[in-house]
Amino acid sequence: MSLLEIIIVIVLIGAVLTLVGSRVLGGADRGKANLAKSQIQTLAGKIDSYQLDTNRLPSRLEDLVAAPSGVSGWLGPYAKPAELNDPWGHPIEYRVPGEGQPYELISLGKDGQPGGDSYNADIRYE
Repeated sequence: MSLLEIIIVIVLIGAVLTLVGSRVLGGADRGKANLAKSQIQTLAGKIDSYQLDTNRLPSRLEDLVAAPSGVSGWLGPYAKPAELNDPWGHPIEYRVPGEGQPYELISLGKDGQPGGDSYNADIRYE
């Protein structure tokens, strides 16, 4: 084999590895985004359970983990501390009252900043 043929083979192998690598790494972000959507939905169910037991919404998400003072009917814990963070490790935002609903749950996406697009986009409870 000549030097030119070896260079062509190395370039082709690099191109294939780049294509495969981008697919694999992109799949991880896609999986985390889907996990964040599911996690937001599950956390909303836990908030609803808290509300059914105590007749009020939690003032903060940590109230799902440990009984807040002055609240009767708490039958928790409703969630584990790790469930209060999105798959990227950022805290899930909880707002009471929400815009047009009793509360809002928001994951700020991969970058942890408001707004964004693709995997950096905010994921909201609807």
